[in-house]
Amino acid sequence: MKKTIRLMIFTIFLLAACGPKPTPSLTHIRLSLGYIPNIQFAPLYVAAQKGYFADAGIEIEFAYMDENQAAALVGANNLQFAVVSGEQVLLARAQGLPVVYVAAWYQQYPVSVIAKSDQGITTPSDLRGKTIGLPGPYGANYIGLRALLHAGGLSESDVTLDSIGYTQVEALAADRDQAVSVYTNNEPVQLRAQGYTLTELRIADYVQLASNGLITNETTAAGNPDLVRGMVAALLHGLSDTIADPESAYQISLGYVDTLAQADTALQKQVLATSIDLWRTDRLGESNPAAWENMQAVLLDMGLLTQPLDLSKAFTNEFVP
Repeated sequence: MKKTIRLMIFTIFLLAACGPKPTPSLTHIRLSLGYIPNIQFAPLYVAAQKGYFADAGIEIEFAYMDENQAAALVGANNLQFAVVSGEQVLLARAQGLPVVYVAAWYQQYPVSVIAKSDQGITTPSDLRGKTIGLPGPYGANYIGLRALLHAGGLSESDVTLDSIGYTQVEALAADRDQAVSVYTNNEPVQLRAQGYTLTELRIADYVQLASNGLITNETTAAGNPDLVRGMVAALLHGLSDTIADPESAYQISLGYVDTLAQADTALQKQVLATSIDLWRTDRLGESNPAAWENMQAVLLDMGLLTQPLDLSKAFTNEFVP
């Protein structure tokens, strides 16, 4: 009997020793994304679904808000991470907000100026005297347009800007405006799907600008570098998988974008394919210093910056694998 009891105790001890280990607690991160849930965020959805964030000890939550709001929250350390465009980083730092860009997502600035082919607009200089629709004198559409005008030897006074909100598709289709400033992976895809023949001037074909990527703040970068490395690694792993297998990424995105199942599948897949063209590079995540210098030059020319910033504090490649 005693032998049986000893055997039972030993067995219980052995099972306890060999049983499942407690799961380490994950750090909850609320990651801000601009716009709304969209196929363009597929790499993040892939990283979440495949457990790349969890592998880095992160429990990820996606939030959607304006870029300038997100940059302000990250700068105040009310959020630790956000995805924003390069100009938002420099504008935030000019206001004393210590945001830091830690991984480049888009390698090409995702803004174009498009027109119907019969307008004869094939170079930036052809925009002289034209009416150009855009959401308003703010944001990436405006920054990209100003950079394109500069490339064509033009200033804002050489064109007429028409603030139309986010109705560029309707405005161009109805000939309200002769050209419109748009996101490369959005409105041109929609208009071509509707049968319109367009000419497209991609800002990235004329000047390289710091584009959308992952930001944090100086407090997080200095105090918790492993967390930053984990966020960067998860993003880049999801990005690599999406580029390699867009169809799988699309299927995963169906679980994160409520409207995707009811949308035009061919159109949305083309949006993803166009986005991938803007993401490709030999080394994912790496920032090009020249792109930041060009972005600062554009903002200075526009008067949005009054003096140059120390760009070495605005971005870093130290967290890129």
